Amino acid sequence: MKKIFFLFVFSITSVCIIAQQKNVPEKKLQKAFGKIDFLSIDMPITSIPNEKNMGFTGIHYNLMLNDWAYAGAGIYGAVSGNRGGFFTLGVNAGIKKYIGKDFYVDSGFHLGAGGGASAPDGGGIFILPHFNLGYDFKSFSLNSGWSYVDFFDDGLIKGHQFNVALEIPLDYTYSDYNVSENEFNFDDLQNSSWNIDSKRTSLLFHQNNLKIRGDIDNPNIRRYGNATIRLAGFELANYFTDNWFAFLKVDGAFDGIKAGFMDVFLGGGYLLPIYKNNTNILAKFGVGAAGGGGVDTQGGFLLYPDVSIEQRIFNDFFLSINKGFVISPNSHFNTSSLGVGLKYYVERSGIISDKSFTSGKFKGFEVVVKHDVYLDAERDGTIPTEDLHQIALQINFDLTKNIFVAGQTAFASFGNAGAYAEGIVGFGAKSNPFLNDKVTLFGQVLAGAAGGGDISTGEGLIFKPAAGFNYKLNNSLSFRTSGGYVKAKGGDLSSVMFNLGIKYHLSFLKMNQ
Repeated sequence: MKKIFFLFVFSITSVCIIAQQKNVPEKKLQKAFGKIDFLSIDMPITSIPNEKNMGFTGIHYNLMLNDWAYAGAGIYGAVSGNRGGFFTLGVNAGIKKYIGKDFYVDSGFHLGAGGGASAPDGGGIFILPHFNLGYDFKSFSLNSGWSYVDFFDDGLIKGHQFNVALEIPLDYTYSDYNVSENEFNFDDLQNSSWNIDSKRTSLLFHQNNLKIRGDIDNPNIRRYGNATIRLAGFELANYFTDNWFAFLKVDGAFDGIKAGFMDVFLGGGYLLPIYKNNTNILAKFGVGAAGGGGVDTQGGFLLYPDVSIEQRIFNDFFLSINKGFVISPNSHFNTSSLGVGLKYYVERSGIISDKSFTSGKFKGFEVVVKHDVYLDAERDGTIPTEDLHQIALQINFDLTKNIFVAGQTAFASFGNAGAYAEGIVGFGAKSNPFLNDKVTLFGQVLAGAAGGGDISTGEGLIFKPAAGFNYKLNNSLSFRTSGGYVKAKGGDLSSVMFNLGIKYHLSFLKMNQ
């Protein structure tokens, strides 16, 4: 009888353990790749005689939809010529088909919006198809071929050109969004598909001051002197060892000069822990593009050396102070940089690490691609008021089940304001899903830098509250729409706005110590 009893208890315990293990969400793999490309665009005859070609470089991230099709998003910026400060944002789609083992054909397009630097960009919308032949070296691939650019909404920039691109595999693991905020102990995760090496990522929201020591052009061609540009932005870093990392940094001006200046940098760095992993020193070096707001960066290509120190304030949050330089190779544009920010570290997507983890929680992450419309957007001077259309990209990170932090960038597509762009951040709240778990209501308040295209934003600070709803299409996609208001501090922009878009959502495993 005792044997039967113990056998019964053992069986029930085993079933419970197995059931508990099955509750750990499935680890899924998304094939993806990062891409950096370059093309030299023949500029039309305008106010600049014998204008040089505009060197145009892009940073993209694309998801493989199946074995041969991909889609994603990318940002372009001018890095040579006379149009420093020319930036665009857009979406990508294409076909990548292998010919044999290593060679492949890549045919696709980029639909984008933007402009700047007084270029003849019209409303800002443009199409950029390409047809390339590539070779896969496994850890990276190279491709090149034909491309065509056309700013087709009253823009004058159009033409055929050669392009070249570097691609790097950047796959990631994830689970469905509906398991977000579920937490599992370490033992459960050890017996699951998440028993792999963890990865480290950091996100920094910062405010930087650039002390100008070069020339700033404006309609009167005068010098600003020692102006200070105040920038707000973010820096995303991904670690490929315990100390070495790659980063992407994006900023926009909100004070100090006429609105419109922004920068985008891509680079690498080294983290040196100096006190029990609570205090770190970081050295970074990046290259990228910057300009706008009347700031003369010539072709737009800049260098960014920087040193920062950070101190843990609680859990995974650090206070960061940085000092560096933003300079052009010939020192025509020469500034010093001083900033402060709040950084958040995440150990994610695996449990194997030299750190001691106690549990893991799945956190929600969303990417929204949408079309924004500002009704009767006010312009500077005597330029007629009309509606402003934008291509926008918003990223949401769930802090709790109902609270999220958001970052958004947008570039003008229609409305005769091709140089207008935004970079804003903030917080939002959302309801629990209802109507068969299909519908979610949300509200958000964002603020940050905006300017260009003669939109009346003063020195660049805007506020953008909105409310709307999501409708779930499947486990990965939702339809999203919202309405709200946009108001510039120091400018006349004060418009009702609405948008329509698609939201891609997932959850990733965040480890807790």
